[in-house]
Amino acid sequence: MVEMWILFVGLVISWNKGSLLLLLAIYACIWAIMVSVLLEEQDLQSAGSVKQQIAKLFEESLRTTVPDEGDVEPAIAPCQNPKFGDYQCNNAMGLWSRVKGKGTQFKGPQLIGQAIMKNLPPSEMIESCTIAGPGFVNIILSKHWIAKSIQKMLVHSIETWAPEIPVKRAVVDFSSPNIAKEMHVGNLRSTIIGDTLARMLEFSKVEVLRRNHVGDWGTQFGMLIEYLFEIFPSGEVSVDQAIGDLQAFYKASKQRFDSDPAFKERAQRAVVSLQGGEEKYRKAWAEICEISRRGYESVYQRLGVQLEEKGESFYNPHIPRVIELLNEKRLIEESKGARVIVIEGKKIPLIVVKKDGGYNYASTDLAALWYRLNEEKAEWIIYVTDVGQREHFEMVFTAAKQAGWLPAEENNYPKASHVGFGLVLGEDGKRFRTRSTETVKLVDLLDEAKNRCREALVQRGKSEEWTAEELDKTAEAVGYGAVKYADLKNNRATNYTFSFDQMLNDKGNTAVYLLYAHARICSIIRTSGKDIEELKKVIFVKGLLNDHMQIGTVELGHPDERVLGFHLLQFPEIVEEACTNLLPNILCEYLYNLSEDFTRFYTNCKVRDYV
Repeated sequence: MVEMWILFVGLVISWNKGSLLLLLAIYACIWAIMVSVLLEEQDLQSAGSVKQQIAKLFEESLRTTVPDEGDVEPAIAPCQNPKFGDYQCNNAMGLWSRVKGKGTQFKGPQLIGQAIMKNLPPSEMIESCTIAGPGFVNIILSKHWIAKSIQKMLVHSIETWAPEIPVKRAVVDFSSPNIAKEMHVGNLRSTIIGDTLARMLEFSKVEVLRRNHVGDWGTQFGMLIEYLFEIFPSGEVSVDQAIGDLQAFYKASKQRFDSDPAFKERAQRAVVSLQGGEEKYRKAWAEICEISRRGYESVYQRLGVQLEEKGESFYNPHIPRVIELLNEKRLIEESKGARVIVIEGKKIPLIVVKKDGGYNYASTDLAALWYRLNEEKAEWIIYVTDVGQREHFEMVFTAAKQAGWLPAEENNYPKASHVGFGLVLGEDGKRFRTRSTETVKLVDLLDEAKNRCREALVQRGKSEEWTAEELDKTAEAVGYGAVKYADLKNNRATNYTFSFDQMLNDKGNTAVYLLYAHARICSIIRTSGKDIEELKKVIFVKGLLNDHMQIGTVELGHPDERVLGFHLLQFPEIVEEACTNLLPNILCEYLYNLSEDFTRFYTNCKVRDYV
């Protein structure tokens, strides 16, 4: 959706009418020539975000202004108040504190700011600069340069605006439902946030390994398998069994395990048989996993999420070797019959082997981290779970640093990051549950969102205009999109209140509002009768004698066009900031503000006359 936004909004900024009229006459004969010229004359690689390009200019100025201070990193930030400019260089104050008392020629930070401004190299991107307060350099970008930059993107695609992230391969570990349990609202945030982080990194040309670390191993399978053998004496668990039935069996087996000592003993023996590879138990386990897999894959399909499953059982064979490696580093100690790693600053150690010799979450997570670093060669491993697991991952990452797997410095690569998120609350302020205090099933939640959207569309008379299939697809797109956006627009670390009424509102910061704006853009293009791909390729010949060719120009004559164009241009740095801080809400805020800028543009500027 982001790519379409940038593309469509850029296209509807007023195009030069004359260049459009020449399209049909000259496109066929000179398009191929123009492409070859463009490839020779223009660097299609990203020049970096606007902020990065401004920083390069000020870097040169700072070297000239304070040559004795070494490499000074430019402090560039967007202006908080647009009336002062587009960006601001804030180095003067910091430099003054460094140079005063050293016999400097400067008498204060404002004079440093003036020198920085004076020493800026010539650049077509800057229209003007002014000094504010104690040396702040306010920068106004050239309207012509903004238009030219948007124009290049339209021709060479949005990919040329992809930010530069300092990693080539990342693992994003998200969703991670438990086998034999239906996905519930607790799985919602990890799935949505993890998928969005993966998409942002992929757009930034990072190879992302999307990992579903499902809970498919452990002692709970002993009691479930033993219970199923009682129900299915033949030992055959039907793969047609619904995941809901399997969850009911799981609850029943847990009750038996807690109340029946004989059953508990059989369940514990079943775990040994399963882990020992006994065929009957391994087959039952595989069938349970397949039933569960079909359940959560249907949810992923509805949400448009792609994942590769590598659950706890995948890493289990690697645990002994990893424990051995940690032992060789003399990190493992004996403590009360268990084997542990002492973590500095923590009151309790990290248990890696239990008293009974079994493994636990820490064992599996250390094995997974080792595998991802050494076998998958990931430079950034990102774990998307609730904030309650923050301390666990802090201890796992610290153990990895003590082992030398990760660098001690936080900002160096390879690195591991925990992306924690808060709770989903009901409108009563408590954890979101059904009236019977059961956890809300994710399937039921998505169904409700779709049904509410469908009902709203019917009330607007769309059932008379659209086919049943169109109505259904629109209800899905809006309903599922509303659920996703309601989560993503919030800072992930905070709790958020789940409200269908609020998320399906067509006013304010909601997916519905953004989709309406997007639909309006599509309507402009559709009713114009122009092919959008052809519209991007509009060219005209200027000066046939010297064979000079130029792309049809984007013009930013109206103030609202300039505001919209500048907002579009900030897209790369917004994506970079969202990726660096692993905060999708930064991108959501950008999109909401973009839709508002577009709405003002749409109200005040004629588009159709030029398209």
